[in-house]
Amino acid sequence: MRRFPVLTVLLLGTSFAFWAPYCVAAGEIPLRSGVNGGTECAVCTIAIGLVEQYAEVHNASASSALAKICNLLPSELQPSCKEIIEDLGPYIIQYIDEHETPDVICKAINVCTGPCQLFPPPKEGSDVAVSRMRRSLSQRKLTDDLPGFCKYKIFKPICDLIEALDNHVPFKDDDGDGFSTWKTLRGTDWRGKDCNDSNPSVYPGAQPTDWDREYDSNCNGIYGVDPASGKPYEQLFCEDTDPMGIIALGDSATAHFHIPYQYLSVADWTDTTFQFLLPTLENEFDWPMLSASTGIENVTQWMPDVTGKQNSTYQVMWRRNRCIHRDYQNIAVNGARSTSMNDSIVQSMRRSQSRDHPALVVYALIGNDVCNGHPDTLAHMTTPQQMHDSALDTLRYLDTRLPKGSHVFLMGLADGRILYDTMANRIHPIGYLHHDVTTGQVYDFLNCLSISPCRGWMNSNATLRNLTTDHANLLSNVLKNITLDYTFKNFDAHFFPNPLLNAVKQWEKQGGKAWQLIEPVDGFHPSQNAQPLITDEFWKFLEKNHPNVIPNINPHNQDIFHVFGDQGGY
Repeated sequence: MRRFPVLTVLLLGTSFAFWAPYCVAAGEIPLRSGVNGGTECAVCTIAIGLVEQYAEVHNASASSALAKICNLLPSELQPSCKEIIEDLGPYIIQYIDEHETPDVICKAINVCTGPCQLFPPPKEGSDVAVSRMRRSLSQRKLTDDLPGFCKYKIFKPICDLIEALDNHVPFKDDDGDGFSTWKTLRGTDWRGKDCNDSNPSVYPGAQPTDWDREYDSNCNGIYGVDPASGKPYEQLFCEDTDPMGIIALGDSATAHFHIPYQYLSVADWTDTTFQFLLPTLENEFDWPMLSASTGIENVTQWMPDVTGKQNSTYQVMWRRNRCIHRDYQNIAVNGARSTSMNDSIVQSMRRSQSRDHPALVVYALIGNDVCNGHPDTLAHMTTPQQMHDSALDTLRYLDTRLPKGSHVFLMGLADGRILYDTMANRIHPIGYLHHDVTTGQVYDFLNCLSISPCRGWMNSNATLRNLTTDHANLLSNVLKNITLDYTFKNFDAHFFPNPLLNAVKQWEKQGGKAWQLIEPVDGFHPSQNAQPLITDEFWKFLEKNHPNVIPNINPHNQDIFHVFGDQGGY
């Protein structure tokens, strides 16, 4: 099984890691998006900043630091890392050794073209320093502009990756049933494992074929015949238990977008810092297997890249009825909003009305309908009518796919004012070494480049932040009214207020701090600490308002464990 070409060509997962949330989560494909150099400028500035910091920490020259950084990466990435050093070295190595700031270097080589600035300026001023460095480049006959990053053969696959995964289905799916045996690339980290990838009628969530007396047709690990009773185990343990799977339709928050802070904190770099870089890239910097909706794995196996606790809606439902083993789908996409969900994303969900069990569906698009990087951000937000039409069309599509007895919950949008209020004055990981870059400064830098994932909330303008929340509340009311005004043939629809602020309150009652619930690198997404709290808030809501939705506890759970153990795992 081959990997995507991108996995053998990234220079530094670090620089890609930084700009990923701002071009991918914002739904942008071209690396040259934005203004003043846009995403290319961000890549250049962060990458050179990390090299400078690493050289300082290790008292090394730029060339030596770059060589050491390449050796830290997984072996598959090292040749490509060395190749780009050969390409870019003449332009940057001397100037890193001369302690030019990353902003100055990137402007001097014309990757950054405007006033945007991330790091503290030199004493002589940025403009003077840029002019001086350009004269030096001219004297060295290095005056040609560097080609766009997408034109470098080792960077181009980054651009291609986003487009290649745009259909949001497993990359490896031999029988075309929408399920895979491969973990990453929209595989089992995202959807239940296919236990027979050569038979399209065998997949998670299906009703059993002949009670699975001969083979496991629904991949829940329960099959064969009980010798004592003569009954198939599936019938004995699962009949009349009303199995129900979980499907999450959402955005990068639902997919659990996460970048390890260590990737941008050079003082923490060791030989194992990037040990999980390849699967992280293959999952688009998403961690659905640890998410609030479809988490299946233990956090400890991913430490130190991820820390915190883990609990998910799927796990709560599985603990109540082990017959639903592997019946989960995380149909979440970085940058998704109501229009893109309706246009294409929802169609990557797999459910058969005639063959499959009902499902609990959580529609969780919590921010991108008000989030964008445009200077006139309010003008680019989803209108109430667009929200109404897109969400309603998505529900009508679900009504043609979900088995009767399913349930759909529309989650309200978040109040993103917590981002700036909580994170703006905190030191960003790129500034950990000298305590010289705050998250608020990162927000400003991205806004200057017009590549912020959410200018409305990640902004020093309190009035704009309030207006963004007002619009988010307006769109949430649209969703709520849809659940009140419309009925559907195969499921009931309910509104679930966004749980993030209640999760913060619960966390603070436990002695935690609000900033611990937000990703430190992107300053935008709920962190691993937030995931089990979101799950808890959802289940408290169900217990109080919709107890009929909560699955009954299967009295045969212990019997299933006794006979089938971990049911084949995940």
